[in-house]
Amino acid sequence: MPITTQTTSPAPLVPGATRTFDIVIVGGGSAGIATAASLLKRNSRLDIAIIEPSEVHYYQPGWTMVGGGIFDAQVTRRSQASVMPDGVKWIRASASGFAPQDNRVILADGSDVHYRVLVACPGIKLDWDAIPGLRDALGHHGVTSNYGYDLAPYTRQLVDALRGGRALFTQPPMPIKCAGAPQKAMYLSCTRWEKSGVLPSIDVQFHTAGVVLFGVPAYVPALMEYVQRYDAHLNFESKLVAVDGPGRFATFEQKRGDTVTRVEEHFDMIHVVPPQTAPDFVRSSPLAAASGFIDVDEATLRHTHYPNVFALGDACSASNAKTMAAARKQAPVVAVNVLAALQGKPPVAEYDGYGSCPLTVESGKIVLAEFGYGGKLLPSFPTWLIDGTRPSRLAWLLKDTILPPVYWHGMLKGREWMVKPHMIGS
Repeated sequence: MPITTQTTSPAPLVPGATRTFDIVIVGGGSAGIATAASLLKRNSRLDIAIIEPSEVHYYQPGWTMVGGGIFDAQVTRRSQASVMPDGVKWIRASASGFAPQDNRVILADGSDVHYRVLVACPGIKLDWDAIPGLRDALGHHGVTSNYGYDLAPYTRQLVDALRGGRALFTQPPMPIKCAGAPQKAMYLSCTRWEKSGVLPSIDVQFHTAGVVLFGVPAYVPALMEYVQRYDAHLNFESKLVAVDGPGRFATFEQKRGDTVTRVEEHFDMIHVVPPQTAPDFVRSSPLAAASGFIDVDEATLRHTHYPNVFALGDACSASNAKTMAAARKQAPVVAVNVLAALQGKPPVAEYDGYGSCPLTVESGKIVLAEFGYGGKLLPSFPTWLIDGTRPSRLAWLLKDTILPPVYWHGMLKGREWMVKPHMIGS
């Protein structure tokens, strides 16, 4: 099991040897890297290990823009080594379990890593296999998804090639990462078809397993204006259950009152968002809540049973929207609470459930949805600058030009611009 830093070559641990880190972070995605960077900004002497098997780090919010023909895929990826904070021990392995009673993380090879405090942020599982026929069809036969780095460019290909026919866009049951992404794909496709003059020849359908277009009512009127503008047909309580790629048919279970029927829809292209769950090793662990996600207090993000365990990002059970913006707000809160835990003190900071979903309703305009627990609106800007409930060109500039460098050079470097932790009682 190699443990390396950015400045040294891989060096295997002595077999049978154990080492206890101040902090072990499971997951080197946006949440894990941001938390490590925030911790080290406060105390550079901390002994931190990050368990992450991937050699590549992705800016996943950019994949919607790739599918919409705005970004090139290459700008959304960098090497994992390039984003790993200096001084962190990078364990290039997969976690396979937790033993919180012994302060251990179990690795896929059977070895383990000990910690004083654990930060768990292993992300969410995209369950492509939950829909029969989907995995084999992806990237072929008009079947695509902006939820994959290799697939988002295919979305753009399909959109640019389609001159008539039927385009389906699907949304599975919640929770999913970035709940607005399924309809973003639809809007960005429609705006390209509108500009090329072919939109009237395309039957656009949005199939969602949910009962509403968007979970926060304040943003729905603006979104409905675009649904009507693009003449998109909304199908609520319509869940994708099978895909026949070669035959170009999708099967949906549609609920109408107490009746559930199966309906087959022909497609010329279909953008699929896969069902999503907690990773298998999380669901089967002592850390899991009934939902399968890591059981945390919604305010402090500390585990409900293990006081030296924290979780954030897509894998935690908090009811916030699972977005990169949420992880950006959570990381400083977890950082200061971890430091308190190392000193045997209770949490000192709290998270308000903030999440953001920049809804790309057309090329050049965004409805900037920002909200917290319970759907409370939490705008970052005064309404005279950006009214989040209305489409805005300035919000597009934020998404297109400002947020990517904020991610790479701010969030992942521990620069907490506009996300300073809110201290309990202040």
